[in-house]
Amino acid sequence: MVNWKWGKKADMYQVRHKFPKDFMWGGAFAANQAEGAWDIDGKGPSIADYHIGGLPDKYLNKREDATIENQRENFILNEGFNYPKQRGVDFYHHYKEDMALMAEMGLRCLRISIAWSRIFPKGDEQNPNESGLKFYDDLFDEMLKYGIAPIVTISHYEMPVHLVLKYNGWHSRCMIDFYIKYCEVIFHRYSSKVKYWIPFNQINLLSFNTLGFLKDPDKNELTMMFQAVHHQFITQALSKKIAHKYRNDLLIGTMLSDKTAYPATCKPEDILFATLKNKMQYFFSDVAMNGYYPPYAFRYFEENGVSLKFAAEDELLLKQYKMDFLSFSYYYTQTADASENSYSLRDYSKNPYLMASDWGWTIDAIGLRTVLNIYNDRYHCPLFIAENGFGAVDVLEADGSVHDHYRISYLREHFKQMKEAIRDGVDLIGYTVWSPIDIVSCGTSEMKKRYGMIYVDLDDFGNGSNKRYRKESFHWYKEVIASNGEYL
Repeated sequence: MVNWKWGKKADMYQVRHKFPKDFMWGGAFAANQAEGAWDIDGKGPSIADYHIGGLPDKYLNKREDATIENQRENFILNEGFNYPKQRGVDFYHHYKEDMALMAEMGLRCLRISIAWSRIFPKGDEQNPNESGLKFYDDLFDEMLKYGIAPIVTISHYEMPVHLVLKYNGWHSRCMIDFYIKYCEVIFHRYSSKVKYWIPFNQINLLSFNTLGFLKDPDKNELTMMFQAVHHQFITQALSKKIAHKYRNDLLIGTMLSDKTAYPATCKPEDILFATLKNKMQYFFSDVAMNGYYPPYAFRYFEENGVSLKFAAEDELLLKQYKMDFLSFSYYYTQTADASENSYSLRDYSKNPYLMASDWGWTIDAIGLRTVLNIYNDRYHCPLFIAENGFGAVDVLEADGSVHDHYRISYLREHFKQMKEAIRDGVDLIGYTVWSPIDIVSCGTSEMKKRYGMIYVDLDDFGNGSNKRYRKESFHWYKEVIASNGEYL
């Protein structure tokens, strides 16, 4: 798929000035932030169910010196603590009402995730939970009734806790077998309803949410992280192999959290520093899209004491089963200053030329066009913006209205840059806003940081009517979709 077409003369082409007619306008959210119903109908506990709202990051396993036993204590529920993701916004019981609203908005697609522990409560069982399977059958049927195409993330920070405590998550290679069995079940069950699949949400975010292992103070943490990621790379390739057993046209795409950094200045040191940091972000998509480990990664491993174990079949699997499309989340850009930072994957500086949200996330619509061009030139594949949105404190007025003009402004500028990227020749096939409905925030586990176009009347502690209200952005996005991006 390309965004230009040949003109009448063989040496000319026509630039595409509009979004493609089949552009996939939609929304996105994760099961652990929306569904609730964390312990009913056979669902087992996931790591997200233990995320605590209202406590500082230094609590327990977030301490740098936390022992393995300290970290295991995180999976003991405390009656005095607030666990917002256990209740979400109760999408589990409100999905019909919510899908009707999203259909009214005109969504052409919806990216959701399947809660792994709803299908396999512990993760290593022989047989799946039929009640969990039926819920997603019903959800997909409801979506398809309105012509909303499902896009499914297979693992979105929802690993069963049992796999952490017994096997130490993705640090163990046996996780491949558990995940592939899960894939076999859901591909068999849903392949007639779901065409687009994303194996892992934001595979480049090296955190407990993505990798699910307990840190061992006596081991090189980067080695543990990249060994876990390697197991996910192999699993991702195998998921494509299995998908094609059920339908040859199923599309499997990798997903990044885009963290492309600008050089802090034009000093050669800053430019080199930013280049190397960006390359180690693109490492994750390089492996997935190109099918091999790039040489620069081995230098990074050597300089950081990273030693990985590979199985004999791994190289061929990566080469044979490259991903079909690249999806990514885009919220902000950062800058890289060689004088202030290490070569850590996580250290960045603020950009003094950009404004930021109340949570310190820089607002950089032009940066979206930049990264779209980078990915397009690097991989020459279809691109999908799987997450983009604006978190803010929204106010529900007495008449039930929410005037979120700041969200509209943010999205409008990003849509303009998406259109410019399409004119540049970028093969952009879809966009799913985060989020069509208010959900519990991923990082802070709060409702106060709202992204939705549908307001949900709940606070950080679950107080409220749980009623849904259309925000101003709801009506605006409806017009954008109806006009295929012409009305901005």
